Amino acid sequence: MELTASQLAALVNGTVDGDENVKVSTFARIEEGHPGALSFLANPKYTHFVYSTDSSVVLVRKDFVAEHPVKATLIRVEDPYATVARLLEMVTEMSKVEKVGVESPAFIAEGVEVPADAYVGAFAYIGRGVKLGAGVKIYPQAYVGDGCEIGEGTVLYAGAKAYHGCRIGKNCIIHAGAVIGADGFGFAPVEGGYEKIPQTGNVEIEDDVEIGANTTIDRAMMGATRIGRGVKLDNLIQIAHNCSVGPHTVMAAQVGIAGSAKVGAQCMIGGQVGLVGHISIADGTQIGAQSGVNRATKPGDRIMGAPAVEMGEYARSLVYVKKLGSLYERVKELEKQIKEVKN
Repeated sequence: MELTASQLAALVNGTVDGDENVKVSTFARIEEGHPGALSFLANPKYTHFVYSTDSSVVLVRKDFVAEHPVKATLIRVEDPYATVARLLEMVTEMSKVEKVGVESPAFIAEGVEVPADAYVGAFAYIGRGVKLGAGVKIYPQAYVGDGCEIGEGTVLYAGAKAYHGCRIGKNCIIHAGAVIGADGFGFAPVEGGYEKIPQTGNVEIEDDVEIGANTTIDRAMMGATRIGRGVKLDNLIQIAHNCSVGPHTVMAAQVGIAGSAKVGAQCMIGGQVGLVGHISIADGTQIGAQSGVNRATKPGDRIMGAPAVEMGEYARSLVYVKKLGSLYERVKELEKQIKEVKN
């Protein structure tokens, strides 16, 4: 689809600064821009690219002030990142090939009703007593265990697995290789080894959740492991049994959450963060990448490090660590001088 800058500005409620008739037909990162492409500037670290990019149009904030000449046409909007996200979604919807029907071979247990607008790909497995909502898409080699409920408009991509009894809400996206409802890591020490504790609960996922590739969410020992509405989980995340994640929380890749931890609403958790079990992370907590969290937080806390501390304290400690080498040398020199005075 080709649009002029003026048409694009009208679409995103922006204002044009430059050639209103220049046309764009594709997207490009600002540092990889080329004629005919639309780019955006959201991170200040990339500001220098706006002066050299070959993209025809760049989305910028309304208050952006150019310090050098800009050859691209600018479209000023409230939030460039959110704007480009909406545009990408529109393009994706327009170019999407709608899959409907049941491909062969696929196994669908007797008595399971497949809505007319649903899709079940080849080699998918749908177990006994499964309930499928309207418009559900089950891609090839996906597995839906006995008694699962999959809400309206939800997509399970190739190879995704939902074990027996799990409930997934409406308009969720489960990416390839994700496993919902595997046994929690429950073992009781006994003489000579460990005895497996049956995991009798399930996983309950609310509406509008997205779960990344190869992410795993374990079933509860009793009750349910719960993922709240609008949660976004990156690839390669592990959420253990009986955890709960509050609405609209986001987690980056390789986060690990131990059993029975509670994460509040609208939290932001960076990559490779580890949470010990049985703690509560309050609403609005932000946790920096590679942190190890062993205590509860208060609403709105911003923490980082291992063990995690307030971000300002963590930044100060880094400064101190960088000075340890010179401090050590000074102490050695002082010890030498004291020794010489004594002698």
